[in-house]
Amino acid sequence: MGNRPHPLVQIMTHTKSLAELQALVDAFAQERNWERFHAPKNLAMSVAIEAAELMEHFQWTEVRDEVPTAQITAIGEEMADVLAYLLRLASVLEIDLPQAFQAKMLKNAIKYPVDSTSKQR
Repeated sequence: MGNRPHPLVQIMTHTKSLAELQALVDAFAQERNWERFHAPKNLAMSVAIEAAELMEHFQWTEVRDEVPTAQITAIGEEMADVLAYLLRLASVLEIDLPQAFQAKMLKNAIKYPVDSTSKQR
């Protein structure tokens, strides 16, 4: 490709919403014929594997340790891997992830009212 940017650069520059990111990940998988590998079990396992890779950056650190600036990019890449697999899993299972997230936040708000958690500080 030489010095020309990859075609995805233009798309990703303007892609911000969760639905747009999900469409981007779905197209990425489809273009590579990876859909055949994306059974829910495989995607769920991949989420866990990528989450473990994210945790590696914090292994052997103290709770209050600062995250070295040099690791921020690598940590962001691992977080992006987790998100990509979650988005694919949502597509495969036809789960509206924003709706599921909002429903879960409401459930959590009811389960953990502000008064009960603020007393623990």
